[in-house]
Amino acid sequence: MSDRLLVLVRHGQSDWNLKNLFTGWKDPDLTELGVTEAKAAGQKLKAQGFTFDVAFTSALTRAQHTLDLMLTELGQTGLKTYKNLALNERDYGDLSGLNKDDARKKWGEEQVLIWRRSYDVPPPGGESLKDTLARTLPYYVQEILPCVLRGERTLVAAHGNSLRALIMVLEKLTPEQILKRELGTGAPVVYRLNADATVASVVDLAK
Repeated sequence: MSDRLLVLVRHGQSDWNLKNLFTGWKDPDLTELGVTEAKAAGQKLKAQGFTFDVAFTSALTRAQHTLDLMLTELGQTGLKTYKNLALNERDYGDLSGLNKDDARKKWGEEQVLIWRRSYDVPPPGGESLKDTLARTLPYYVQEILPCVLRGERTLVAAHGNSLRALIMVLEKLTPEQILKRELGTGAPVVYRLNADATVASVVDLAK
C-alpha cells in the first residue's frame, strides 16, 4: 500500500483577485499570472516525484483550470477527476462582484473586516467560514478521505476558504487560528495521513 497522500492546492490568481473584487461563487478564469502559478504548482509536485491516482475540484472554472494545468505539467491529463460544488469558494452573497474598497465605503471598514475575518458571521446573503466548513467537511469525509485511506494519492484543487475549512480539521486548528492561516495561490500543501485519518506530516511547498 502506498502512503496516504493528500495534496491541497488553492487555484492560481483569478481576474477578480487581480481587480480586488469579492468573488465567491462567481466564475472568473485565471489571469496570466494565475496560469503561471498553476503550472508552477504542477512543476513543484513533479520535481518532488509526485504522481496521483485521483483528483477533486470545485464547480468553478478557476479551480478546474488550475487542476488541468497542474495535471498537464505532471503528464497526467487523463486522471480520474471529480467536480463538486461542495468544494466551491465561500459564497460572499451581496458582496460578490463588489470591489473590496467600495464595500468598505458602503458598510464601513470594521463591518467588512468582520465579514471577511470572523468565523461565524456571514455577509448578507452569503456564507461564513463556519457555513463553508459545514458544506465542505461532509464531502471530504464521504468522498475524499476514503480515497486517501485506501492509498490513492489524492490531489485537490479548490479555493482559499474551502481549503481552509479542511485545513482547520486536518490540523486541529481553533476558529481563531484558522482565521490567521493564509493560503498562497498555486501553493501546494502536502499531507501524509495516518491510518486513523490524523496527520502524520505536512509540508507547505510555498515555503
